[in-house]
Amino acid sequence: MNPVIRPRRLRTTAAMRALVREVRVAPSQLVLPVFIRDGISEPVAIASLPGVVQHTPESLRREAVKVVEAGLGGIMLFGVPTDADKDPLGSAGADPEGILNRGLRAVRDEVGDATVIMADTCLDEFTDHGHCGVLDKAGRVDNDATLDAYVRLAVAQADAGAHVVAPSGMMDGQVAALRAGLDDAGHTDVAILAYSAKYASAFYGPFREAVGSSLEGNRRAYQQDPANRREGLRETILDLAEGADMVMVKPAMAYLDVLADVAAASDVPVAAYQVSGEYAMIHAAAQRGWLDLDATMAETVTSIVRAGADIVLTYAALDLAARR
Repeated sequence: MNPVIRPRRLRTTAAMRALVREVRVAPSQLVLPVFIRDGISEPVAIASLPGVVQHTPESLRREAVKVVEAGLGGIMLFGVPTDADKDPLGSAGADPEGILNRGLRAVRDEVGDATVIMADTCLDEFTDHGHCGVLDKAGRVDNDATLDAYVRLAVAQADAGAHVVAPSGMMDGQVAALRAGLDDAGHTDVAILAYSAKYASAFYGPFREAVGSSLEGNRRAYQQDPANRREGLRETILDLAEGADMVMVKPAMAYLDVLADVAAASDVPVAAYQVSGEYAMIHAAAQRGWLDLDATMAETVTSIVRAGADIVLTYAALDLAARR
């Protein structure tokens, strides 16, 4: 007589389910994105990102300590300058006294090497037009002029204490340019986390509030078309060939197929970013009683790791670590 195959035997109790669980999300896999804003004396809540604030240097130091105490893998800094500090070239980004670089120094001074300090290496927060690069006379992003600006950004961020720089503008050749610029400046140990497959997504709305974006129009001429799957893998392979130390897919939840492709092809760690809109919509549904906030957030981040991410950037990182 043939035995009865009953997969449900391995689901009978919580202990049994924990024993055979295939994917486990550790705090050390999570990175907390944070915002530091110039010209404020107290943290400012971000309406469209529940639980997230724009930090002062002092509150950012406290947040970095929480990251270390929770055992998170890292912290990713984004700068929010005053409107007066924005210009067409995004000069405040490379200024040693610019808000992002001051924030990096504050975090490095506070926690040293106890967590991985990452910096967003892009111009969009610092330009008065809100684009991720330098514009030419026709109003288009000039790829090569932008690469020069990214190198200045990356070197300034490394000088300020970043362990990792993260070019997010989707410029052609950005990884190779940054690697050469960092090495020439003596920052051979600073790693590059490339936003390799970054899509022109509808899920970035709350982030633009968080950084006070000046963007009018869109970024479809340089970020990827959401309809394209193969292109995400192609961009990743190019970044790997240029020397990326880590690669990233952004957004995460709506692009798990791309993430799985990248994870299967990459020989370096793969990150994915649960972006502001993905995070905010879970909170919005939970506020209406439609979803369980903690369970849904944990399930979505588990799905990102299950699809192949070694590292997940999520605004819920501290909350997820606390649930363990």
